[in-house]
Amino acid sequence: MAGTVLALLAGCADLGYVLQSAQGHFGMLQAAKPVDEWLAEPNPPAPLKRQLELAQRMRRFAVTELGLPDNASYTRYADVRRTAAVWNVVAAPKLSLTLKTWCFPVAGCVGYRGYFDEADARAMAAELKAEGLEVSVYGVPAYSTLGWMNWAGGDPLLNTFIHYPDGELARLIFHELAHQVAYAKDDTTFNESFATAVERLGGNRWLAQHGSLAATRQFDANAERRSQFRALTQATRAVLTKTYESNSDKVVSNAESIAIKEIAMSEFRTNYARLRAEWQSRSTAPQNLGFYDNWVVNANNASLGAQAAYDELVPQFEALFLRIEAQSTLPQQSPWPKFYAAVQQLAALPKADRRQALGAAATALPSPPAAQK
Repeated sequence: MAGTVLALLAGCADLGYVLQSAQGHFGMLQAAKPVDEWLAEPNPPAPLKRQLELAQRMRRFAVTELGLPDNASYTRYADVRRTAAVWNVVAAPKLSLTLKTWCFPVAGCVGYRGYFDEADARAMAAELKAEGLEVSVYGVPAYSTLGWMNWAGGDPLLNTFIHYPDGELARLIFHELAHQVAYAKDDTTFNESFATAVERLGGNRWLAQHGSLAATRQFDANAERRSQFRALTQATRAVLTKTYESNSDKVVSNAESIAIKEIAMSEFRTNYARLRAEWQSRSTAPQNLGFYDNWVVNANNASLGAQAAYDELVPQFEALFLRIEAQSTLPQQSPWPKFYAAVQQLAALPKADRRQALGAAATALPSPPAAQK
């Protein structure tokens, strides 16, 4: 996800926040060194060697097959000796899923605030809670500097994600590189949904061409689980959105809205428990469901609002890509450049017009292919 460094690059009135961003990011760049140097070390750990070599193959695939940028990003590796690259703080009112935003002169407004020190993130969360907001703090394994820092070595591979399973590692690399292709100011949902669409489309293609049977099966199982969990959270968001809109229109009172909200969240956790039991019953191996368990226990307006940014517009972006792909007239004609150009045109539109234009572009009937010469 594109995160903390945006504030560093854009400039910000909060000098303390800028300082921690600068120190954290440049400390990470200082720890990074070229992958070739890591691999040339005497007796590098076999698991790390395998993953670094794999990441380089994925990066080449991203450039040659997906048309993603070929620059310094992901050619270096750093062990930052912590469990997350940054910790993001998101916040929302008690009767709204609309995230609080922080705005910067160049990067625009984003619905999260990233910290390189978890304690700093928790401190900010405490301040926001004191203001009456619901808050979520979560670790982020990677973020994008949107290509603005390629002069300094680009975005490095990190210990926070390098040991992901093959399919998940490909998804993350493709997602972060996609942020360097298109960025819409003040529109986190557009940006993250686009990158998520690229990771899904690209990840499937990577596995189809290079994935082992075991890696593909694991990826498919994880993808199905994500899809089921997203469907559950989307259903909960739909109930809450309707409730909050009714409250805003004075159809129901604050007390009634809070009561409906509590019922919806209780049903969400009950339904998750059923889904979790289903996952376990269908697997012959122990399942590590800690991420989902913790997410559900701590779910609130902030976490639900933040998740929406990553999946709300994905179907439209995927439909747009498939429409462009269907218009390709030659087998070797890649749809990716046209897809990225279309997304860049959408990103340049005023925010108020962007969603409507995306929907129209995604649902337009494909033109009949021209006769091949």
